[in-house]
Amino acid sequence: MTYEVFLPQLHSAAIDLPASKSICNRLLMLTALSGDGRRPGNLSDCDDTRVMIAALDSDLSHVDVGAAGTSMRFLTAFLSTRPGVHHITGSERMKQRPIGILVEALRSLGAKIEYEEKEGYPPLHIEGGAMHGGKIAIAGDVSSQFISALMMIAPTLEGGLEIELTGEVGSKPYIRMTQGCMREFGVETVWDDRKSVISIPQKRYTYKQISVEADWSAASYWYTIAMMRPGTEMVLRGLTQKSLQGDSAVSALFEKLGVTTRFTPDGCHIVGGGVRTYAGEEMDFADTPDIAQTLAVAMAMTGRSFKFKGLKSLIVKETDRLRAVKAELEKFGYECEIEVLADDAKMSGSGKSTPYVGADIPLKTYKDHRMAMAFAPICMHKGNHSSLLVDDPMVVTKSYPTFWDDLRKVGFVVREACKR
Repeated sequence: MTYEVFLPQLHSAAIDLPASKSICNRLLMLTALSGDGRRPGNLSDCDDTRVMIAALDSDLSHVDVGAAGTSMRFLTAFLSTRPGVHHITGSERMKQRPIGILVEALRSLGAKIEYEEKEGYPPLHIEGGAMHGGKIAIAGDVSSQFISALMMIAPTLEGGLEIELTGEVGSKPYIRMTQGCMREFGVETVWDDRKSVISIPQKRYTYKQISVEADWSAASYWYTIAMMRPGTEMVLRGLTQKSLQGDSAVSALFEKLGVTTRFTPDGCHIVGGGVRTYAGEEMDFADTPDIAQTLAVAMAMTGRSFKFKGLKSLIVKETDRLRAVKAELEKFGYECEIEVLADDAKMSGSGKSTPYVGADIPLKTYKDHRMAMAFAPICMHKGNHSSLLVDDPMVVTKSYPTFWDDLRKVGFVVREACKR
């Protein structure tokens, strides 16, 4: 399926954003570990949360997470603590996403895990059972999901767990998010930044009814839209100034691009057209990788040069997002370069562009929800063709199932493209 997207007229509207899938999946995991059968309120209806719920509702003998990376990492740790034989697999792309560091950490705590195909990658054969706590060391620049997975099972281990994070620690907000969710369930963790050690006691989780906050990653796409149409106000319901999500940094980043933010009881109000203060300084996305694609497109649309760093984790997401963004920006005439180093990955844009002549060439989404949503506003740029073709548009169901419907609410035309 291919969608055609264009914008005859943008008008103000209130948008009900989906719940944060990052928080949803943490709370679902903690609920399962607490032994309570209830569920948090305001759970997301996205694919990733559905996968987690389906897995936890199954007999756990055969779990298929599809493309849900968070579910793969969290459930690998969880299943290691559950008695019985478990098989966990995923999509073909999931089988290319490394999990060896987490598996080795779990094995050091007594887990019995074997690789069924390629060493270091899913699918996995797990013989779950009793594990011990103690001390482990894990590289801080690996996926924060590995660290969060270990943190959440730690209170169930005899003696608790002390996790030493070696080297540079990335995605700190996601680790803080896990700490905050665990606190809600009665477990206090201590993160000593000086020693890069997280200490977690052995303790029983106590279920607490929590309503999940809206997703700041989803909000980022609306910031781009507001930026491109000064004076149009969007109300993003469910967002608060005090958030567990690191991606709430999007408000400060877009403030430099002229989008103002204010909070009221009914949500977050954003308006474009303010003073733009971005002066070409390098932006670091090590803590907020999920909004890097959004900012890359926003910078290209405003004809600004940019330099991003802290993008290493994007290489092993749903697709290699670095190369995907570069390829699609260039398709639309924007110059972009990437650089992959031993300890980092960077992206830069020259601010220069050539006329877009590929009206009949659809945006390729690479089975990646964020590619579809980050690039959707590019149809607003007056230098481009008046419409955007989007291949495989329903990839958005992974995190934001109502994305295209919400675009329609504010004046976009989104329809199935005619064959050409």
